Amino acid sequence: MESKQRVATLGSISESAVERHPLEPFLPADARLLMLGSFPPQRKRWSMDFYYPNLQNDMWRIFGYLFFEDRNHFLTPDRKAFDREHIVDFLTRKGIALFDTASAVRRLKDNASDQFLEVVEATDLGALLRRIPRCVAVVTTGGKAAETAARRFGCEVPAVGTVTTFAAEERVMRLWRMPSSSRAYPMALERKAAAYRVMFEKECLINQ
Repeated sequence: MESKQRVATLGSISESAVERHPLEPFLPADARLLMLGSFPPQRKRWSMDFYYPNLQNDMWRIFGYLFFEDRNHFLTPDRKAFDREHIVDFLTRKGIALFDTASAVRRLKDNASDQFLEVVEATDLGALLRRIPRCVAVVTTGGKAAETAARRFGCEVPAVGTVTTFAAEERVMRLWRMPSSSRAYPMALERKAAAYRVMFEKECLINQ
């Protein structure tokens, strides 16, 4: 009986629907930094039609905390969603691009956890970099993204909060690995922000 249940479970996983990435890459023309996550959460968890849309994800709180000394800076006035227009304007001015390391996935469980994402199609990261020729650094926002990017660029996976170098598209570039902004990652927002601060300072995107 146990064997039959296991086969049935594996069958349901293999037959689960493939999800294509629901967003276009966000690539400001003058972007100097490309931030890469793994894949967006299910739409039922979105508070806006953009990257890191889950209200329980702290990415935009980290940005608010670092650049405006206010973790709620990028929330709408009622604090029930993130303010997409405000975020897009800020990223465009700062030259920060966004996408993910997977372009198609299967979810092995009904949640947004990286450990239950099966990558069906990895993103063509070289093609992204060709569209932003001024980009000199790639920032991964979690373990799965870091591993996928390092494999693509043929370099070591950096430890959390550190950087390594690689060559791509006739550029010598930096690959950063940042802590995940998911609240499932066991680190206080302030400690995550401290790691991001070091990266933003080194990339000259925040005043030291």
